Amino acid sequence: MIKADYHLHSIFSGDGLFPLEDMVKKGIELELKSICITEHMDYFYKDEAGNISDEFILETDSYKKELFRLKEKYADKIELLFGIELGLHPTVVSKNEALINSYPFDFVIGSSHMCHDSDPYFPVFYENRTDKEAYREYFLSLMENAQGFSNYDVYGHLDYVVRYGKTKNKDYRYHDYQDIFDNLLRYLIEHGKGIECNTGGLNPKYQLGTTNPCPEIIKRYKELGGEIITIGSDAHRPEHMCYGFETASDILKDCGFRYYTVFKNRKPEFLPL
Repeated sequence: MIKADYHLHSIFSGDGLFPLEDMVKKGIELELKSICITEHMDYFYKDEAGNISDEFILETDSYKKELFRLKEKYADKIELLFGIELGLHPTVVSKNEALINSYPFDFVIGSSHMCHDSDPYFPVFYENRTDKEAYREYFLSLMENAQGFSNYDVYGHLDYVVRYGKTKNKDYRYHDYQDIFDNLLRYLIEHGKGIECNTGGLNPKYQLGTTNPCPEIIKRYKELGGEIITIGSDAHRPEHMCYGFETASDILKDCGFRYYTVFKNRKPEFLPL
């Protein structure tokens, strides 16, 4: 059984909904051994109108203070890890580097929420082109971001874009983008980076019915020699914590994994599925 959720958000994230302590209490209720809070930090973010926004600028000192307070308070019930989900973008490489070097994070997810100047969350990203064209632009940007910044542990929800396309993942096939993904996965593996199995896509709110990334990408990562894979629900509500973890376990096993990964002090540990 999976006993660690490594992608969680509280009100310290711009889109967070619940106090951090509520997430910790839910983790205890679920009898998890550990949880890692991974609040958003996107130094470069534009809103739907294309204006620079500070919506996802994290108050890191406040977040750290509260997390370490709860870490001590619940030390005998659950292990609470200090993480962050860092928005990758070529324009903020130095800012990202300075942040990660300034705090004792246990775990860093590197994620692409912005594709060049747009967030695929907004419908405008898909206007006047097919989903396939929009998806390809996003997937190409993943490699740009991976090559531009290296101080992260896993690359988050690699096919995030399909959550929001006009047809979502109805006509989405990994093989249509294999040229891009094979290059990206090889690069990540060569540089010691993992990927995450994000179960947010299994949540009915996204209407995908599968993980991000899709099982075909996870399987290909394993075939190419990838070993590091974390599991996270991407929960913004306590009731969504560990959502779809049984399905995720089956997917990982079908892809050839016999373990999943947790991080402490930026070091990977491997636990049996």
